[in-house]
Amino acid sequence: MTAGQRAALRSGLWFLAVGAAAALTHFAVFTLARRVLPPEAANPIGFIIAFWVSFFGHRHLSFSDAGTSAGQSLRRFAVTSLAGFAGNELFFVACYRGLHWPPSWAWLAAAVLAAGQTFMLSRFWAFRR
Repeated sequence: MTAGQRAALRSGLWFLAVGAAAALTHFAVFTLARRVLPPEAANPIGFIIAFWVSFFGHRHLSFSDAGTSAGQSLRRFAVTSLAGFAGNELFFVACYRGLHWPPSWAWLAAAVLAAGQTFMLSRFWAFRR
């Protein structure tokens, strides 16, 4: 395995670990907020909290060799994350309201969809090497 392949594998594994931590944070906050808010309002609150878990984890672990400043990465990651969340929220509402899925299942389906989009935008733009 070449050094480049090892670096890509390391980055990918950290991305999965950080993504899982952020997803668990998002889901936990979503679940707690649903006690007092409709699911469509609880989802953005979970996103806001999980955003910071995701940014710091990706900046320092997944893409630690980023060729961008922290400020530039933050701005780019915010755009990336907001784009991912817009798709997430639209898909969540479609599954929850349109298909009448339970909120937890709709959240999970939307999170999986957003994860792929976020990885691609993060890897090739927000934390570009």
